[in-house]
Amino acid sequence: MTDNPLAMLDDALRARRVSFDRIPVVDLAPLIDGSDPATVAREIREALSSAGFMYVKNHGLDHTLVDRTFEAAKTFFALPEEEKMALHIRHSGPALRGYIELFGENTDPGKTLDLKECIDLGPEAGLPATPFFGPNPWPTQLPEFGPTVMAYHAHLLSLAQLVLQGIALSLDLPQTYFEAMMQRPISILRLLHYPPQTGTIDQSVIGIGAHTDYGNLTILAQDDVGGLQVMNRDGHWVEAPPIPDTFVINIGDLIQRLTNNRYLANLHRVVNTSGRERYSIPFFLDADFDAVIAPLPSCIDAKTPQAYDPVTCGAHKWTRFKASYAHLAETV
Repeated sequence: MTDNPLAMLDDALRARRVSFDRIPVVDLAPLIDGSDPATVAREIREALSSAGFMYVKNHGLDHTLVDRTFEAAKTFFALPEEEKMALHIRHSGPALRGYIELFGENTDPGKTLDLKECIDLGPEAGLPATPFFGPNPWPTQLPEFGPTVMAYHAHLLSLAQLVLQGIALSLDLPQTYFEAMMQRPISILRLLHYPPQTGTIDQSVIGIGAHTDYGNLTILAQDDVGGLQVMNRDGHWVEAPPIPDTFVINIGDLIQRLTNNRYLANLHRVVNTSGRERYSIPFFLDADFDAVIAPLPSCIDAKTPQAYDPVTCGAHKWTRFKASYAHLAETV
């Protein structure tokens, strides 16, 4: 039974509560200070080959900035609906920057409506907008919002690049392997708000439907409400509860392709039955738009033949976004 007496979960939405070590906790300090990167690489390998998810601690990010960014998110989502809709993502063209209303994006279309609202932001770029690059639509009535979230973006970009160094080492690649495909990488900072749900809840409407992430790497800051569920390799949904002073990190489709399924881009979803507002902040780091992702030769052998053709990062992401956004349905 859920802890919230006002919400009754359909059986398909129930997650088993398991110990934290089912989703491993990786200490990044030995990678950051260089004292023992090999141990960190081994722990990353174990986490990504089994769960596709891990918590990271001792990540070096000042928690004050994390708190300020959560407060900025709450302030933004408290704006009147018409003021948020003035910043709607459809106004940004192919840049895909801006606000998305409740049910405006559905990550498991045909099965689930996403009970969430969000705003997507990224590095400032001029016009004309190109896919995933362009100017950000800022709420002028919140003058501190832009500087706060872009400071957070800058710090998360550095952290994501560090984690990718650890992933490279975990695959017996040079630590700088990913740098060549990240001269101008696609990166998206998303602020998310999930209203609470009450009554009988089934898969038709939940916080966010089951999906894999589209690119290389996601770094998630979640508040203390919980609701994130991850599917394990046995097909069971397990909870990924908040752990103080950690981020949740998972890989996306492109790393699964790169590793020829050795590492798992895992299905995950959000079911908010807490009775409280839930906020989370995922940061997505991918690769250059034209970067070619193909299975590593070291991940191909007689038992595991090549499972994927080469794909460019931008084309893959654009295809996934078109499936989720109604306003992109007719876009070439």
